[in-house]
Amino acid sequence: MSEMHIIRRRHWTLGAAAALLALGLPARAEDEGDFVILSARYGTEQRNVDVTERLRELARQDRRMRLSNELFGVDPDPGRTKTLRIFARDRQGQERIFEFRERDWIDGAQFMGWAGGRWGDRDARGWRGAERRDDGEYTILGATYGTARREVDVTARLRELARGDLRLRLTNDLFGVDPDPGRTKTLRILARDRRGQERRFDYPEYAWVDGAQFNGWSRGDWGPMRPAPSRLVIDSASYGVDGRWADVTAAVRAMVRGDRLDVEVRNELFGIDPAPGRTKTLSVTYRFNGEPPNTVRANEQRRIRLP
Repeated sequence: MSEMHIIRRRHWTLGAAAALLALGLPARAEDEGDFVILSARYGTEQRNVDVTERLRELARQDRRMRLSNELFGVDPDPGRTKTLRIFARDRQGQERIFEFRERDWIDGAQFMGWAGGRWGDRDARGWRGAERRDDGEYTILGATYGTARREVDVTARLRELARGDLRLRLTNDLFGVDPDPGRTKTLRILARDRRGQERRFDYPEYAWVDGAQFNGWSRGDWGPMRPAPSRLVIDSASYGVDGRWADVTAAVRAMVRGDRLDVEVRNELFGIDPAPGRTKTLSVTYRFNGEPPNTVRANEQRRIRLP
């Protein structure tokens, strides 16, 4: 760029600023970016902390800063590279996430009110700012996790997880249970849309679950409809022979469909063989429709049907 062009450009900039002042319009201030900060979190997806207030303090001191644990006075996930996530909104009301990795430079010039800490009053809970996208089209009624032959109710656990994050990676560790070892599980969410129609959402193991489409996701205040409690109640169940028995109560409860239990007894059903080479027995103590407890037994490779 020639020196004369630079001079002309400077003259034009000064002239434009003068024209704005003459019209009573202030020139764009140095601290007027295109985005308003809503909140900020620092860490990894697994472990992160809210640093909104600390970022306000830092922004008042400097426009540019080098991202480090020392900057925020915390290392939320030692040994792993952290990220600063800034949740912001542009002038059209659209929201955006800015990510800065550890040791990157952060420049506040793009954020409105940076130096003054005059940021929005909306708080982003969770690593992905769940509450800002919490008005989906469907209301969750309940959720199960497992396979067609063995699944468990995970509605309560899903509520806990949803309060912490908008998106979840589906694994056994997430729910703390593997209802059918060796087979790919599915999370099934039963929901109802705004017209009252019910729909089922299936997420295979290792898929990402995005709560944005579910109303009240991060609050966990899901609709009043809940599946009616089963009239078949499994009090206890054990599998084995002689003095070698395994408690399989949780597994048997997961096999109940509606008010019935109808399965073939085999090792694969429980993921365990308490007495290899010997014929085992499944013993189940149950109650049905409020009646006194009853115990039934079925040998390996036989079917057990309740009630």
